[in-house]
Amino acid sequence: MKRIFIALLCLTLIMTGSACGAAEDGDIISAERPVFDGGAIRFSITSKTDAGGVLTAAALYSGGRLEGVKVNTLNGEFAVNSGDEYMMKIFAWERDTLRPLTSVLTFDGLKAGNKRLPGEELDEIPASYYNASNEPGTLEELYYDTYESFSYESKTRPLTKRAIVYLPYGYDEGRQYNIFYYMHGGWSNETTSLGVPGRPSAFKNVIDNAIANGEMQPMIIVCPTYNNTNENGQDSDNFSLALQLNRQFHNELVNDLMPAAESRYSTYAADVTPEGLAASRRHRGFGGFSMGSVATWRTFQNCLDYFYYFMPMSCGTSLDDENIFSAAEGRDQSDYFVWVMTGTNDFAYSYVNNRVDKMRGSAYFTENENFIYRVKEGYDHGGLASMEYSYNGLKYFWNEYGATGGPSYAAYTAETKISDVISDPAFGDYGRLLFPVNSGYYGGSTLGDLSMTWYNYIDPDKTVEIANYMKSHAEAGDTVFYDIYTEAEKAADPAKRNTGLFFFRGEPGTKFAICNAGGGFAYVGAMHDSFPHALELSKKGYNAFALIYRPGWDTAMEDLARAIAFVHENAGELQVDVAGYSLWGGSAGARMAADLGTYGTAYYGEKSYPKPAAVIMQYTGHSEVTGDEPPTYNCVGTSDGIANYRTMERRINAIKANGTDAEIEVFAGLPHGFGLGTGTVAEGWIDNAVAFWERNM
Repeated sequence: MKRIFIALLCLTLIMTGSACGAAEDGDIISAERPVFDGGAIRFSITSKTDAGGVLTAAALYSGGRLEGVKVNTLNGEFAVNSGDEYMMKIFAWERDTLRPLTSVLTFDGLKAGNKRLPGEELDEIPASYYNASNEPGTLEELYYDTYESFSYESKTRPLTKRAIVYLPYGYDEGRQYNIFYYMHGGWSNETTSLGVPGRPSAFKNVIDNAIANGEMQPMIIVCPTYNNTNENGQDSDNFSLALQLNRQFHNELVNDLMPAAESRYSTYAADVTPEGLAASRRHRGFGGFSMGSVATWRTFQNCLDYFYYFMPMSCGTSLDDENIFSAAEGRDQSDYFVWVMTGTNDFAYSYVNNRVDKMRGSAYFTENENFIYRVKEGYDHGGLASMEYSYNGLKYFWNEYGATGGPSYAAYTAETKISDVISDPAFGDYGRLLFPVNSGYYGGSTLGDLSMTWYNYIDPDKTVEIANYMKSHAEAGDTVFYDIYTEAEKAADPAKRNTGLFFFRGEPGTKFAICNAGGGFAYVGAMHDSFPHALELSKKGYNAFALIYRPGWDTAMEDLARAIAFVHENAGELQVDVAGYSLWGGSAGARMAADLGTYGTAYYGEKSYPKPAAVIMQYTGHSEVTGDEPPTYNCVGTSDGIANYRTMERRINAIKANGTDAEIEVFAGLPHGFGLGTGTVAEGWIDNAVAFWERNM
């Protein structure tokens, strides 16, 4: 009876938004800011203890009224109305005792935006996107059991078929992903669209780059085939047979392929029962070009219970359109979404126009509400059209809503105002730390015209890339920023609120680096002097952190010592290898790296942790040599008026004389603060620095 009473009390307090007691041992439950995603607000709760012993509740409020509660789930979502503002509170108790495990986590100002429409003109794929990305997804082969299509119901002819599966860069089983089933056209198979492991297609590169730049959400893509037995050659080579096979494919899709794919990979499906797949349909799409668009329309006709997004592209044949459309009978038009595309020089153009005219006159569709039609001038029935239409559709799916409490995934550009980046809700409270807290040390109003005191060769493209990288990862649910001090420590010293680590993830389990920007110990120039370095290290597979520290020698050293301690103490959660780590820095940040490398963390009040395997330094006048230096790499320009290159040469020679590995690169004519040195004689120095670190690991 006591437990029932406590449970009822807690439910009452949830309804009022109050706490149910106070956590006794510190919060062991945390949550990222909920995000808005396609008509719903999603939440994700992290438990530092066995989730089976935890009872959680996420409560959604609007105008002071409780709208709904999700109990005992770490990941979930609430359907919301566009334009309305919401607040979410998250509660957690120990399951057996109902003892609170956290203070109430409150997230307010969650405002669902209105659906946005894509431009009237389809976007062309940037030329650079066809090149291999620095953040490549992976392709896998998925084999699954099914049956011959025409005798499927009798299940007398078993088949084993293959699908090619795309997993986004950094795929994490602990996250949920939207999933898109992408069907090939005629005279093709499951390998046509994205390639195979080891031999990716150009369009696979396009997807990689679009995700890396925040244009697409990270998603799983499954490339199946309607090819059946191929007894008389590839089935898709026979137009009439292909049409018939696409009438049958839904059996295999729902009963065999989807359960195989979504039991193996992490999607929003709680399970692969029909009920579990239906409940997650807003996170699932289907599309295809040419004969693949026939498959798309047949999927709409037969599988609308399991799919929300549809992308039929250049369907060059007549179909029983009225029968297909009527699959939506009894559904609200907001319950599905179709984007139709073709080109003016495509033989399918007239077929598609006729079908769209029927959609406009149908009770099941309203243009620019639950279906969109776009035509590309001059495009024919070819590979470029297929890729470009798919690129546009996949950018829009799951991104059609803007929000002040969640993702719009609209990429930043050089014209984006710095103030808009700082205040972007994706970054929560830490957006202010992306740029110097003391705004007097930087100039320019946009990302493209950023300037910072004592720095040269600031690359606008890199600034935009970094901002988009952080935004896309933050909105995808990754933890981008970590506090290194507790709330109590920050309360005792408010300056510590302006500290922390930005995390650029590499491969799980790889070694880590901490990058420290300069700024004369007056400010932290991270956007040019540590973020770019950390991003490049992450592209090479290493886990890289960029430290935001308190200006001033003593405080900066304390913050770096704390950062090193933080990573070591949380290595499991961060998924990093602490052995053989490195410290990086430019200007004042280089002094920090050198000093901590020599004296260690205990000297600055932390526990004693191993020294770094290497220190990587740029343009600093630090001259001290004690004999305890780690292996050290330096680079500097001959025209540096702040850090004389000869001082650095003498120090490197002294370190080498002590028997320690050391190396210096001197670049003719370069001034202070050249960062990565893109477009200068120093470009590529970071590759040499990484090689130096690797030989000293």
